[in-house]
Amino acid sequence: MSIKEKQEALVKEFEQLMDWEDKYQYIIKLGRELPPLPEEFRSDKYKIEGCQSQLWIIAKLENGKLVFYADSDAMIVKGLIAILIKIYSGETPEEILSNPPDFLKKMGIENHLSPTRKNGLSSMIKQIQMYAVAFNALKKK
Repeated sequence: MSIKEKQEALVKEFEQLMDWEDKYQYIIKLGRELPPLPEEFRSDKYKIEGCQSQLWIIAKLENGKLVFYADSDAMIVKGLIAILIKIYSGETPEEILSNPPDFLKKMGIENHLSPTRKNGLSSMIKQIQMYAVAFNALKKK
């Protein structure tokens, strides 16, 4: 499934939910489904700045595709990063860079986050894109 197809599927899933209470519960559920992040990755090296909660993101290049791992101490933040991982993990750096997270606007998430959570979401997106840029550069060497 392409990134665009994954984005469209997630938007449709989100549209099925009636109100924002259900949507928040869905976001939290996605966060709970993330595998635990090993303690050695819960360091400042992997911590995302600009997020009001603690959030760690790491990426590994496996068979030419980026695989993301993350965790947070806040359930909504953990759910937001789970959404991004659901879309971008397992994709090539080029695919990640050529498919911006426009689907978030279609989902209406940004309209229902506090300013600090919006900043945190923006920081998550930037970190995923920075990993893609870095690994893309390594692949070309």
